[in-house]
Amino acid sequence: MSSSGKDHLGASSSEPLPVIIVGNGPSGICLSYLLSGYTPYVKPDAVHPHPLLQRKLTEAPGVSILDQDLDYLSEGLEGRSQSPVALLFDALLRPDTDFGGNMKSVLTWKHRKEHAIPHVVLGRNLPGGAWHSIEGSMVTLSQGQWMGLPDLEVKDWMQKKRRGLRNSRATAGDIAHYYRDYVVKKGLGHNFVSGAVVTAVEWGTPDPSSCGAQDSSPLFQVSGFLTRNQAQQPFSLWARNVVLATGTFDSPARLGIPGEALPFIHHELSALEEATRVGAVTPASDPVLIIGAGLSAADAVLYARHYNIPVIHAFRRAVDDPGLVFNQLPKMLYPEYHKVHQMMREQSILSPSPYEGYRSLPRHQLLCFKEDCQAVFQDLEGVEKVFGVSLVLVLIGSHPNLSFLPGAGADFAVDPDQPLSAKRNPIDVDPFTYQSTRQEGLYAVGPLAGDNFVRFVQGGALAVASSLLRKETRKPP
Repeated sequence: MSSSGKDHLGASSSEPLPVIIVGNGPSGICLSYLLSGYTPYVKPDAVHPHPLLQRKLTEAPGVSILDQDLDYLSEGLEGRSQSPVALLFDALLRPDTDFGGNMKSVLTWKHRKEHAIPHVVLGRNLPGGAWHSIEGSMVTLSQGQWMGLPDLEVKDWMQKKRRGLRNSRATAGDIAHYYRDYVVKKGLGHNFVSGAVVTAVEWGTPDPSSCGAQDSSPLFQVSGFLTRNQAQQPFSLWARNVVLATGTFDSPARLGIPGEALPFIHHELSALEEATRVGAVTPASDPVLIIGAGLSAADAVLYARHYNIPVIHAFRRAVDDPGLVFNQLPKMLYPEYHKVHQMMREQSILSPSPYEGYRSLPRHQLLCFKEDCQAVFQDLEGVEKVFGVSLVLVLIGSHPNLSFLPGAGADFAVDPDQPLSAKRNPIDVDPFTYQSTRQEGLYAVGPLAGDNFVRFVQGGALAVASSLLRKETRKPP
């Protein structure tokens, strides 16, 4: 942790911070970059391939993107995101990437220190967030160029590290290293505090003596503890704005069936990695049961197959369900995932296995787990089936953990009566500022706001930075 970070955490009675960012993954890093005074301008000689956007960009020459009307600029853009500002920033950074091109960004970056807004980024891990928890050899879903942050392309960084992209994609280990390196290279380290666990974010009017505020305006109080050398040091900070950037990997989804708490049931791929490392599962073991039909489950199948560990792969959907992610991925770019999909399709428990050591159970419902390492299923005909297993991985997605917010954040969701979900029920934000529609000064970026790919989370950071800069400009002297 930087000395500046220590100063912020140690000074509970200091003047309130303008901004606290909770989460240090790609969203938090990108926002810190923008709040540190790094300002995007359109290159004077740049010509954008989108005619309407090009015309709009020429209307305000010399004016930074942060100071322009994001609503106006993003109007008419279409792409793979529902967020207008995400599409805008992506179009500026990667103008023709969806058409297979590799045109350089139309942006140039200037460091305007007078525009910097003091802030702190709180994260449990090193900068990069959950990327440090992913098995390092796993290849990213997105193309490597889409994993990059502003003004430092992944391919350029990897060339300097003497690494290469595999089939246009990078490993999770490389990307985690890239994000950590990005913070260092861009001089952002003094804003980051690692090992910080936030336990409460509350809104209220503080006692002026407790935070040094010059007025009685309501503020956010961010409380938690810092883990250092197995000791916990509590902290409490006051801020005028809080940005939620924690992602969705904190709380794995659960089946909610009897026996799920038994010790051989796990909800993270790392459990299989550890069991393989210590020899708890081997090619001679009972099968590993993998539950789920998404990419995490596919990664687990690939990992087990690599070590010749027998697998039973169960999922509730049909293999030809158009909602399955495999049916949405180009085969040329994702050959390993299509191999898993092919295995799922061609292999069922009722047919001779073309893939030794792999069994597929499509459209099966898991009823319970038993203490003697058995899993009980029911098929579409209502027939129960029992399998002996060595280890179970339940990989059916994850939910954001916002237990530090009142009501665990449910009150801020699009539908407050339903559980918060990055894909189905994200935090309800203004699409051009990413500020909560329910709470002034509270922002959400990344998966919490419905942006689930690194490529598009940066647009949320742009929207937040633009909004905060406007607030700072409006502040009385």
